[in-house]
Amino acid sequence: MKYSFLTLITAGVILFASCQSKSQTENSATKDSSAQSNKTAASSGTPVDVSKIKVADAKTILARKQVPILCYHQVRNWKPTDGKVGKDYIVEIQNFKDQMKMLADSGYHTILPDQLYAYLNTGAALPSKPIMLTFDDTDMDQFTVVRPTLDKLGYKAVYFIMTVSIGRKGKFVDYMTKEQIKQLSDEGNVIGSHTYDHKNFKKYAGKDWEEQLDKPTKKLEEITGKKMTEFAYPFGLWNAEGIPELKKRGFRMAYQLSTKRDEKDPLFTIRRIIASGYWSPKTLSNSIKNSF
Repeated sequence: MKYSFLTLITAGVILFASCQSKSQTENSATKDSSAQSNKTAASSGTPVDVSKIKVADAKTILARKQVPILCYHQVRNWKPTDGKVGKDYIVEIQNFKDQMKMLADSGYHTILPDQLYAYLNTGAALPSKPIMLTFDDTDMDQFTVVRPTLDKLGYKAVYFIMTVSIGRKGKFVDYMTKEQIKQLSDEGNVIGSHTYDHKNFKKYAGKDWEEQLDKPTKKLEEITGKKMTEFAYPFGLWNAEGIPELKKRGFRMAYQLSTKRDEKDPLFTIRRIIASGYWSPKTLSNSIKNSF
């Protein structure tokens, strides 16, 4: 009888341990599933059909809460030859990774232009804490450093390409090739136009519209196989007189830097802020909250 009692106790312990092990395995699986779910949620999500969206009136668009949009240029370590002003546009590699980690840890989810367009015009739902990441000027480090960093977080971004620099090797920086630009597009990122050679948009006249808009658009569409709908003003500078030229060419939205949005054409004066190379992740976080 004593032997049978001990046997029951032992069997009970084994059964309990087995249940505990199974429970821990299930919990672990649940955590892994949740982590994967969070990573998926952090991405730009399901593609949005914007083909039937009617553009809302300016008042409606301006009334919607602005989505934070960050503008980056070079992501590399500072060099002794980099000046004080230049460093504002160069975010060092570890700092960039830390900034992206801060965004992910803070619950930010990246969105892409289709989602922003649908939201601004129709009020379509966005992920919690939406943010858009944009990168200007075609710098190679956007492919070699930015791309793998964002991939690990499930983040997507918009890359505004200056076509004069495609495939070039510069004295201080190299630039992305056609193949790399296409790869970014194929992987679910958005490619936008940033003119031919960064000429000030406010000074366009005559053949500038063809050289700075038409030819770059054609080249980028040939590279990606997709229509160009997004445009970033060089230096963030714009004027109302040029907006009809963008509309005529099929651009859907245009992005400036920091100044007040136009009361008649808010879709063509969407605000971004430059993520400064001097900013820590905490400073960036505060700037996002204060600017938008």
